[in-house]
Amino acid sequence: MRNITLSLDEMVLAAVRRYAADQNSTVNGLVRDYLTNLAAQEDRAKSARARLRELSAQSVGRLGKKTWTRDDLYDR
Repeated sequence: MRNITLSLDEMVLAAVRRYAADQNSTVNGLVRDYLTNLAAQEDRAKSARARLRELSAQSVGRLGKKTWTRDDLYDR
């Protein structure tokens, strides 16, 4: 596991330390969990986009030729 260094305003750090203590965690744990979830979310989105492209390529549904005009749709 790699270490990183963050620079935070003292007031922000104090507030985050209080929040972490309330959550039975540490600032390090909160940051690690957040970044892990962020990376996993991006991986899921990338996989979903790939799956949609795959399903679209396999689809047998076709729209067909347009047989109407805009005026036809709005003729009242």
